[in-house]
Amino acid sequence: MSYVLLLLATLAWSFVGVLVKTASTMVDSSIISFARFFFGVICLIVFLYIRDGKLQLRLGMKWIWIGAIGKAANYTFENIALHIGYSYGNILVQPVQTVVLLFAAGWLFREKISLRGWIAAAFCVVGVIVIGWNGTALDELASGSGLTTLLFTLAGIGAAVHVLSQRMLLKTMDNGNMNLSVFLLSTIIVAAPIPIQSQGFIGPITVWAWGALVLLGVITGLSFFWFAEAIKRGVPFGVVAIVGNSTVLFTILWSYLFFNDPITIYIISGTLVFVAGLLLLSFPMPRRSIRQVDDSLAAP
Repeated sequence: MSYVLLLLATLAWSFVGVLVKTASTMVDSSIISFARFFFGVICLIVFLYIRDGKLQLRLGMKWIWIGAIGKAANYTFENIALHIGYSYGNILVQPVQTVVLLFAAGWLFREKISLRGWIAAAFCVVGVIVIGWNGTALDELASGSGLTTLLFTLAGIGAAVHVLSQRMLLKTMDNGNMNLSVFLLSTIIVAAPIPIQSQGFIGPITVWAWGALVLLGVITGLSFFWFAEAIKRGVPFGVVAIVGNSTVLFTILWSYLFFNDPITIYIISGTLVFVAGLLLLSFPMPRRSIRQVDDSLAAP
């Protein structure tokens, strides 16, 4: 069962790009951001009430607000980039998040970064650059894929801020109520500008688009539980690292199968480079290993 939960979480995250692209045929990116949090909060409320019989909201804590702002930025920039770019583009979020967390570990928490950590960070950066470039001429890069790469980079920074908040909050809160508090505030944050800037429904209303919005919320609300539960039930760390990072490969596969997005040699090469960096950072060294920022509970 633990392996099934791990696979569920991995597959759920890999479908985010396809689901956002499907939902964007009906509503704009602002509504998608709101729906991801709104339906996610509903899922969490139902889950936590069934599990605990009560809810414990903590909305006055500094790190709750920091995490909410980070996650809101993550979803906002990611959804805009997916709307204007390809459905596999969000594979850039994970390596950016990893590099930011690595620097945060050294800067904020004074943790020693090993040579292996710097090499892994370099692999991630090179992979992101290759994918962002994608063989495009410089003039086209500035107006096209360069913009989406910038947006995904900002989304990755927001995701890293959210993970840092989790690290601080897990000292005093359980992950379920922590994420409920963070996602509830994130819902309010992304909802605030909707009346002024959102175009609302921009295309035909379809069952597929509504289904995509709801599924995005379910992924936001429950995927991190599946992932955390798989780890808790004793899935070997090596398996977690390999299966967890295979998300990007599934994402590329779905984008090709569902939208026929062009998968170039640059996309494949860049992906392999940053996945190598992620795996290099994920596998612990037998001696003198550094303590990493724990992003195993980060929801996409």
